[in-house]
Amino acid sequence: MKRIKRFLLCLLACLALAAGALAWMGTREDASAGPSAASGQTGGAALIERGRYLALAGNCAGCHTSRGGLPYAGGTAVPTPFGTVYGPNITPDVQAGIGAWSADDFWRALHNGKGRDGRLLYPAFPYTEYTRITRADADALYAYLRTVPPASQASREPELAFPYNQRFLLAFWRALYFRPGVHEPDAERPAQWNRGRYLVQGLGHCAACHAPRNGLGATRAAQGLAGGLIPVLDWYAPPLNNEPGSGLAAWTAQDIAALLKTGMAAHSSAGGPMAEVVLGSTRHLDDADALAMGVYLKSLPAAQADRPRAAPPAAAVMSLGGKLYGQHCAQCHQDDGRGSGLAWPALSGNPTVTAPLPVNAIRMVLDGGFAPATAANPRPHGMPPFGQLLDDNDIAMVVSYIRNSWGNAAGAVTPLEVKRARDASTR
Repeated sequence: MKRIKRFLLCLLACLALAAGALAWMGTREDASAGPSAASGQTGGAALIERGRYLALAGNCAGCHTSRGGLPYAGGTAVPTPFGTVYGPNITPDVQAGIGAWSADDFWRALHNGKGRDGRLLYPAFPYTEYTRITRADADALYAYLRTVPPASQASREPELAFPYNQRFLLAFWRALYFRPGVHEPDAERPAQWNRGRYLVQGLGHCAACHAPRNGLGATRAAQGLAGGLIPVLDWYAPPLNNEPGSGLAAWTAQDIAALLKTGMAAHSSAGGPMAEVVLGSTRHLDDADALAMGVYLKSLPAAQADRPRAAPPAAAVMSLGGKLYGQHCAQCHQDDGRGSGLAWPALSGNPTVTAPLPVNAIRMVLDGGFAPATAANPRPHGMPPFGQLLDDNDIAMVVSYIRNSWGNAAGAVTPLEVKRARDASTR
């Protein structure tokens, strides 16, 4: 009995040491980038303008400006499977915002995922990607944010379920899934490719939506930008690699740049959350940066994941779906699915249509939508909603027809999938 007790005590001691080591790994910092070049100063006009551009490129307002609210005053709800996190106030208000923060404090948040007081930040703030931002760019962002009007709106605390509301547990999450580190250029690659990688993997934080996640909300780095269902929002973010059909295999770097800048491309148009990203962020990219992102993405190999394929639709479904398509869709998208210019995108070979999950196509039929209004497309044509006109069976049939015509072979859609999408769109 004494031996068993000694063994158990030894085991508990080892577990405690292991937990302590893991927690230490999750709280350590990387200070390799050195002190701020700005030395806490506001900075000149060029630095501030650079920061303004970077804030747009990183879509900072998307989480830090609520609809109808003051710029960067926070309050935007970020839903997660674990509860809701709210974008904080990052205006220069001393009490409610980050007015008391130094450039070093700001860098610490971006690079190490820690607040000014040392609190571990929830990774709904994508410091897992922002850690790659250079110190010079962090200082430019800081200089710009010091110039926005201060707002006294208090930041809202996260509303997370237990045990995810226990912030100290983030130390263990970080030990498993977070390593701070700035991008180092690949000397064997051209400058354009390196710039694209920096924007995609760092400031643009594309992995936040386009990388699959595990049960603890961490992106699966080994799978790269292989696409996945965006938690809670229930939109599918397609692969950004060269996967045939659902990825970018048929796209050129110029096609990708066009979508980022205008919301439209030869193969598809931006909808759902991506339309918001184009409207609030990527349309402001300069041509060189948009093309650099396209060049980098075109270098990514197709994912090796073995995706399950849905069964093809029955002949009766294709027949009835074709009739519904002719009645409601062909006027804009044409009988052959080739669309009509960029205003009415092609459905043949469209990655939104041929995606492994049909949820985006279903939601477009249910709710309709508009491409983002950009300089190249200031008055985008809208897709009318059919959710009130067609029931779940009808929508399942017409989407099944679209996903399996004109060379598309994406599998059948069930009425249950339509019902789930309908429920999600009304939440």
